[in-house]
Amino acid sequence: MGINMFSFLCGGSPVLATSSLSDYFLQSNLAGQVIVVILLIFSVVAWGVMFCKYADLKNMSDLNADTLAKVRRSNSLIEAAAAKSLKGPCAALLRSAMEAWGRAGMIDESIKPEAKALRIAHVENSLQRTLARQLSIYNSKMTLLGTIISGAPFLGLLGTVWGVMDSFGSMSGQSSVTLQQLAPGVAGALLTTVAGLVVAIPSVFGYNFLTTKARQLATETEIFASMIADKIEMESAARAGELLSSESKPSPAVAVSEKIDASPSGKIISFSLDDDVNSRDSD
Repeated sequence: MGINMFSFLCGGSPVLATSSLSDYFLQSNLAGQVIVVILLIFSVVAWGVMFCKYADLKNMSDLNADTLAKVRRSNSLIEAAAAKSLKGPCAALLRSAMEAWGRAGMIDESIKPEAKALRIAHVENSLQRTLARQLSIYNSKMTLLGTIISGAPFLGLLGTVWGVMDSFGSMSGQSSVTLQQLAPGVAGALLTTVAGLVVAIPSVFGYNFLTTKARQLATETEIFASMIADKIEMESAARAGELLSSESKPSPAVAVSEKIDASPSGKIISFSLDDDVNSRDSD
């Protein structure tokens, strides 16, 4: 049963069914065996990076969604930033913006328009610095995966060329060489190329998928940073308006009464500061 299943997986080829990767590994030279072991380690590392990176990106996506929902439910950014349960890149952007806003003065509208522009620029610069740090988190570990993708095929090709060279070099002293003598060394040499492709091909698909996911999260984070900057400007203006309206006091009513005198001086105008104009005693 096991032999039939292996023959089926090998496409029914008797040559492949009677051969195994272990045979090819033992037929290769020392350099080829070392390269195959290195490629095996690269494969384990690549799969580990892909699984861990996918888990990290999914976790950060969920945390960003929680932060965005909290901002939308809260009455102000200060209330949203006070939630200690918020974590992730967007939460870091929110708290960084609140700290910069607090340093610049949240509701001080007595400053000149030039100073107001500098205050907004200070908050935006803080957002940009934090955004750059968070975007680098999205792309972390991708360099290692890209290096494995680029290096694995070339490392496998090196093992193949080295093995073929070694096989032909060992036969140079013989007057006649048969295919049966040359085939084992060549097959062992080709194993390194196969191993390099086995490492590189899945890593390419994983790298492209993870890169697309990271780029999508980076775009969403940039949109969130822009939204935070807009909300800071609107809340700053709203708070300043509330402060001015609470500090303003109603001015006392100025009553104006006119008296007509028969004297040549004509019209006499008198002013009264009474709050109730109708309560004045008529002359």
